[in-house]
Amino acid sequence: MVNNALVYGHNGVGKTNLGLAMFDIIGHLTDKYVQYKSYSSYLNALNGSSFATFRFEFKFGPDKVSYEYIKEDIKTTILERFEINGTLMAQIDRKTSNKAVINFIGAETLNKELTNKNLSLLKYIKNNTQLDENEKNNSIFLKFFDYLDSMLFFRCLDHNMFLGLETEVGKIGEDIIERGNVKDLENFLNKAGIECRLKVEEELDRKILAFDFKGKTISFYEIASTGTKSLTLFYFWLQRLRESTRVKFVFIDEFDAFYHHELSALIVEELKRSGVQFILTTHNTSIITNDLLRPDCYFLMDKESIRSLSKSTQKELREAHNIEKMYKAGSFDVQ
Repeated sequence: MVNNALVYGHNGVGKTNLGLAMFDIIGHLTDKYVQYKSYSSYLNALNGSSFATFRFEFKFGPDKVSYEYIKEDIKTTILERFEINGTLMAQIDRKTSNKAVINFIGAETLNKELTNKNLSLLKYIKNNTQLDENEKNNSIFLKFFDYLDSMLFFRCLDHNMFLGLETEVGKIGEDIIERGNVKDLENFLNKAGIECRLKVEEELDRKILAFDFKGKTISFYEIASTGTKSLTLFYFWLQRLRESTRVKFVFIDEFDAFYHHELSALIVEELKRSGVQFILTTHNTSIITNDLLRPDCYFLMDKESIRSLSKSTQKELREAHNIEKMYKAGSFDVQ
């Protein structure tokens, strides 16, 4: 299993769509925030199918959860199938019937005739029962939902966006101030090579972040560079990553689009220290190195496939190898 991964690929091969597909389950099963406009073109235009199929597998200790569902669009569900350790716990196939199979102890009295295609069977079970956590399968089911609530996707390109974890968030600067983390943000930015002093200023009856230039202050977002703003967005979410068990999985799209390569490496190290499971997409080849991650944690993506570096060459990769040099020399063939 790979706990941390970096995904490389040319523009337009689907790196962002990979993240959106993985986080479809958030809008499907939780009440966390989802930007539905990101899913406006739901099906691949070159695919003749009228539906999309999703299959997820989760491991909670020795226990395995399998979840499959089929949707016509972001809201319309055709089929759902949920198994725990190979045992069917819930299923509905609206191609043949609106009658659901529900095998959870404590959910026997639920109405099993579900005609609303916009309602997920699993979400219906979760919201309409008080399952006994002491029953093993119920406990695993609740762990599954707890994990979904801890998933986070974010990016900072033409606009900031996120999926999951929160139901809504306030402004970045105000959030950092409210958490008492202004000094820590200052230390973080300086560590990243952005020499600055920060302070809190009053503006129109609200508190804002500001740069302190030996007594002269200027609003942070008035003069901060694109890279500094992007780094501050990362810190905004890093606060949550540092909170014990708050975030279990994070997907950051084009995580270092505005960063110097040394800063990119620092961010990866910061994420590793947080202990969170993460996937990052990037074009930065300078961080393809054994010092950061193993070769099986770097993935090459094209329009047809996604494979790790270790499975993209017949050579035995060793710690002494210059992985970036091999990549640029075309040693990893994903065809």
